[in-house]
Amino acid sequence: MGKFNLFLPLTVVVLMLSCKDNKGTTQPTDTLYTSQLDAYFSNNMPADEPGGAILIMKGDSIIFSKGYGLADLELNTKIDDHTLFNVGSISKTFVSNAILMLQDEGKLSIEDNMAKYFPNFKNKAIAEKVKIKHLITHTSGLQDNRETKTDSLFYLTAKDVENWYPTTQAENLNFEPGTRYEYSNPAYNALALIIEEVTDMKWQKYIADNIFEPSGMKTSTITDGPHPESGVSHGYIQNNGKWIEKDYGEEPTFAAAGNGGVWSSVNELAKYELALQEHKFISDSILIDSRAIKPWPNWQDATPPFIGWSWFIGKTTDGLKTVGHTGSQGGFLCNYVTVPEKNITFIILCNTPRDVDGFTEYITKWLIKNKWL
Repeated sequence: MGKFNLFLPLTVVVLMLSCKDNKGTTQPTDTLYTSQLDAYFSNNMPADEPGGAILIMKGDSIIFSKGYGLADLELNTKIDDHTLFNVGSISKTFVSNAILMLQDEGKLSIEDNMAKYFPNFKNKAIAEKVKIKHLITHTSGLQDNRETKTDSLFYLTAKDVENWYPTTQAENLNFEPGTRYEYSNPAYNALALIIEEVTDMKWQKYIADNIFEPSGMKTSTITDGPHPESGVSHGYIQNNGKWIEKDYGEEPTFAAAGNGGVWSSVNELAKYELALQEHKFISDSILIDSRAIKPWPNWQDATPPFIGWSWFIGKTTDGLKTVGHTGSQGGFLCNYVTVPEKNITFIILCNTPRDVDGFTEYITKWLIKNKWL
């Protein structure tokens, strides 16, 4: 989302360094040089500017978790590891997990087409071709024809319904479903609306009740219009030496929550990952399937498929599987990376576009140095 729509497996490509297991041995947490991490992030996120929070976890043990900079410049609120950030497109993993849960309950199928849920498609043939599985994997070919530049005032408050509707009025597809990859935010606005239709409740509530609660994510929340207005970090960008707030009310499409409406902290996203691993809301088989690359028999893109059910998947040079998702929206820029075989998770949440790619690479090298990879 926003201007950092780089959702190729960048979250995992930066892990493609020479990683040796050292015969599986690891160091106790108290011997790790976390002071190096603290110094690095302190230098890169000044205390009087918007910054971010970092968490590194091995198994269910948190190795490092700390915040840097300010969550709210006006109130001078400091960031810590409990600060809520808008996590941008990491939100898509919550939506896709909800879809998989509802499929498991027999309430929908990823083979369902759009005609079943959206009778207002202008081109009925498109509605019959595009399926839920195409929306989840960004392979639908649907056009994102929102006029966000010419009608920016409308899109400052437009929610999921309004952001999805223009796509239903397109005459043509960009390509045949399942043949290419093209990142789509409106696709996840549609998925959120499908959740609402089959559950007969707000999709935000469904996820709060069925994912947040069993995960122990007690403070996490989801955008629903001008929400939240307090108790969270604000997003900022710098322009001509001045910090400008860039979230709800300043960034078009920010109110469209299905594609990026989750607000969470590094600590609660760690709980989310543990809940996934411990099968607190989806089964082991569903998790494994969601984190496997989906093949397409008629694939025509020069880049091979690299996405599961919302998750982006890659490998290190030593063949370790990596699973993750980036997120950006307004002034927020985030990264969520796991190395399942080594039981490593690290999360980076920033409320201004810091060098998240550089942070990811630094953490990776630090993990290698301390023999965690």
